[in-house]
Amino acid sequence: MFFLGSAYPLGKFGLNASVNPILFGALRMGIAFLCLMPFCKIKVPSRKYFLPLIGFSVSMGVAVNFFLYVSIDVSNILAPITIGAQLSIPFAIILSSFFLKESISFKKWLLIIASFLGIVLIAFDPKVLDEILGFLLICGMAFFYGLSQVFSRYLKELDVKFTNAIMSFIGFVVLFSLSNIFEGNIITQLNNIDLNGWLAVLYAGAIISILGHLMMFYLYKFYPVGKVLPFYALFPVFGLILTFFMFGEIPTLIMITGGIIVITSVFLLNKTS
Repeated sequence: MFFLGSAYPLGKFGLNASVNPILFGALRMGIAFLCLMPFCKIKVPSRKYFLPLIGFSVSMGVAVNFFLYVSIDVSNILAPITIGAQLSIPFAIILSSFFLKESISFKKWLLIIASFLGIVLIAFDPKVLDEILGFLLICGMAFFYGLSQVFSRYLKELDVKFTNAIMSFIGFVVLFSLSNIFEGNIITQLNNIDLNGWLAVLYAGAIISILGHLMMFYLYKFYPVGKVLPFYALFPVFGLILTFFMFGEIPTLIMITGGIIVITSVFLLNKTS
């Protein structure tokens, strides 16, 4: 959770240094692909996996990175978007109900509503109102992250290294193309990236995308999902602590109150059967 929470302040560090947001996401996916390739057996999966694999790759590899880094880029404060990313869990549960016909208990609905109310409370903070675009973009990221979890349920019989390698490759190709269209010539952009920018990109691709997620998958081998997933609520805590030490950012009372509501709701949501 420390590694996952560090994505926000380290992403801001890289974008402030010299990297454009869409290119940052593309390079992150490219590095993740290169790290995964030596451990993958390349084979064409059954046709029934084609659409879910494309859906997973587009939602996780393209949309999540696009919305995440554009949100970080347009935001001057990171606390609201770090907390707002927690909406991915409620979104995943709602979308699972819609696509996978999974039932949602009354208690879960109450916790989902509570998490959204916490986000609404944060949105009324005067500092957040001045940066509502970044806040809305991170909500879009949370939606696509939740959607990617639904697609991943259709791919559970495939090797996780293979699915993530395909996702990373598609994410790299699409985001690389979008960056060339909207952010300027790729060669010029790459030449302008300084050492701090490259270090931030390498950290995002190798540490956050690979090591952070692999540690989660490792725990799933020994513990049930219900025991591991509640710890997901910790990543914004680490993100906020790192943001304070790196940028001196102190959340307002409204952000803290809304954050407690959101994080507590998501924690209980993950523990509720």
